[in-house]
Amino acid sequence: MKSKNEKKRGSSAPKGGPKGKKFSMNNDPFFETESKKRRKMAYEDDDIDSGGSEEEAEILGGSDVSGGEQDDDEIEETPGEIRKRVATELLDKMRAIARKEKEDRDGDEEVDEEEARDSLVAKILQQEQLEESGRIRRVIASRIKKPQTIDGFKVLVKHRQSVTAVALSDDDLKGFSASKDGTILQWDVESGKTERYQWPSEDVLKSHGAKDPRGRLKKHSKSVLALAVSSDGRYLASGGLDRHVHLWDVRTREHLQAFSGHQKPVSCLSFRQGTTDLFSGSFDRTIKYWNMEDRAYIDTICGHESEVLTLDCLRKERVLTVGRDRCMMLFKVLDQSRLVFRPPPTSLECCCFINNDEFLSGSDDGSIQLWNVLRKKPVYVVKNAHALLPAGQNVEQNGGENISDHGLENGDHKIEGFNCSSTYSWVSSISVCRGTDLVASGAGNGCVRLWAVETGKKDIRPLYDIPLVGFVNSMAFAKSGQFLVAGVGQEPRLGRWGRRPGARNGVAIQPLELL
Repeated sequence: MKSKNEKKRGSSAPKGGPKGKKFSMNNDPFFETESKKRRKMAYEDDDIDSGGSEEEAEILGGSDVSGGEQDDDEIEETPGEIRKRVATELLDKMRAIARKEKEDRDGDEEVDEEEARDSLVAKILQQEQLEESGRIRRVIASRIKKPQTIDGFKVLVKHRQSVTAVALSDDDLKGFSASKDGTILQWDVESGKTERYQWPSEDVLKSHGAKDPRGRLKKHSKSVLALAVSSDGRYLASGGLDRHVHLWDVRTREHLQAFSGHQKPVSCLSFRQGTTDLFSGSFDRTIKYWNMEDRAYIDTICGHESEVLTLDCLRKERVLTVGRDRCMMLFKVLDQSRLVFRPPPTSLECCCFINNDEFLSGSDDGSIQLWNVLRKKPVYVVKNAHALLPAGQNVEQNGGENISDHGLENGDHKIEGFNCSSTYSWVSSISVCRGTDLVASGAGNGCVRLWAVETGKKDIRPLYDIPLVGFVNSMAFAKSGQFLVAGVGQEPRLGRWGRRPGARNGVAIQPLELL
């Protein structure tokens, strides 16, 4: 037995190795402490050249001279190499912009040309980063010129029924609107020329992913309650009473796909800025997270105890929502956490971000609240923001128009006071001009009000009232701040608990001039 065990211990050479040669672990590549690829990355990290995109492609795509056989893993880019390539492309793009600006100025100085261009690139990148993060804000509210038009808003697009949603593309050239009759229109901001989106047949909808209608309905309801357009202007999303999120191609106006998942009507939509990620809110008390590029469902966010009415989001993966449970919630999607904000005893109707840390809300008692993530209560409250005046007493409008008396039948007709409990004084929509201190709010009392948000003083200051008869169900500022569009109708967006017979269903536009 002993001789056999000694023979076994003596024959410890690998089976595949040549006989008579001593085995060493130093020669086995399995026991190498550092791979060739890791050593190669260490050398490359020592010297970063921002302009050698062709050399970098040659290095990444070329074969290893001393490596013998080419390994598939060495062809793939590592995360560090991907970040380096993206940064190089961004710098090249910004340098091209800076070069173009310098050519436009026709400057003759050629001293330190490269240094001056890089300095301008740094300023552009810093300005964009600060604006996107919300740490700086363009102050334009104090520069808004007082509207001089007598009729206030100008009707740009007409609908047969009340407009429920409006949206603008990032370039401020195209607009989109939807109404209760299911009509979705795309229109040119300058000329007002409209193009209609055609709903496909029931068979095509089913082939695009739509589920069968529930209850006594025999076909899908076309009533639209929400619209959202992606930052790149490629996709338009719509949602309504048929419980689906519909995706449209903006260039061809064709229906691409129907996303099922909500159990009740879809009430609000919003794309995350700079991406094709979409958030949808519904009467089933949930918010769903989608990716429109991959046509994929990502996650379901729960928290509200009643119907979700409005939501908004910026570039970060955070969603601000309000519901009929009398609370507003800020969901941090990546952290899977939420912040709950409870206003004074009132029901919130709408909300929107100012920046990542501040936001606004409007309620059914006619008040507007300013919030901060550090406090669970409003920082500032504007009461009677859209109050109804007693009958026989006119509202002083900056455009010179008086509110008609036919909307005051449910109001307080005593001369002494105002009435903010009526349906016509509910703050039904609120909008912020992104990156600025300019805010607009709408109701059914006959005017749209412009406000200046002074975050340093934690104050909301009224600017001007612009006459607009009807329920203002949705609003959108141009990114440039040059105009404001409003979706108006004879009825509120989510019901029929009020009516303004003298209102015109459609989209109205108001130019804004800066001093």
